[in-house]
Amino acid sequence: MAHPNLMRLLALTALSSTLALASFNAAAYERELFSLKNRWEHTVTDLPKSQREEALNGLVDEVNQLAEQHSDQAEVLVWKGVVLAAYARERGGLGALGDAKEARNTLERAVEIDPEGNNGSAYVTLGALYDRVPGGLISFGDSDTADAMFQRALEIRPDGIDVNYYYAAFLQEEGRLEAAREHAQRAVNGTAREDRQTSDEALRHDAEVMLRAL
Repeated sequence: MAHPNLMRLLALTALSSTLALASFNAAAYERELFSLKNRWEHTVTDLPKSQREEALNGLVDEVNQLAEQHSDQAEVLVWKGVVLAAYARERGGLGALGDAKEARNTLERAVEIDPEGNNGSAYVTLGALYDRVPGGLISFGDSDTADAMFQRALEIRPDGIDVNYYYAAFLQEEGRLEAAREHAQRAVNGTAREDRQTSDEALRHDAEVMLRAL
């Protein structure tokens, strides 16, 4: 029979190895996700429109692989939804509806894991999707659901530039101009996220333009 101290040592060694492997895997996916976020920011804020679809298509392939490997990580799923939604927006037309539906389904899985939706980001993207895609028999677009998604995002991050800008755009489309002005102003005065500085500042500029037009 093995000595009790030896058994405890073996058990501790196995536990340490397991924790080290888990830490390594987490660090690996976080590095990949950090790189993907930066390239997404560059694509949506710096590239000319003629180049965005191709660049986003490459990011879709990459984030799909990452989500397959880390299907239990809400942040990864949120970013898969964000990338797919951006790709669908650039593609446009009926051909993009499949990507939009996959983005919605992925974001809904993410909020099942993390009800905060990665600091509200999932709800902002869901709101934009429900606002922009067709409704009825064609797809899942629904203004009431879009409004509810934006409201949930505002509960989580009321001073978010992205939250308030996209909600203002939605309200403008709905003809609710006073509320649109309020949220456009909140976007102008909002706080940029450290990991989304470039895209948030671009949205702040867009909010300023919107505010002058309202």
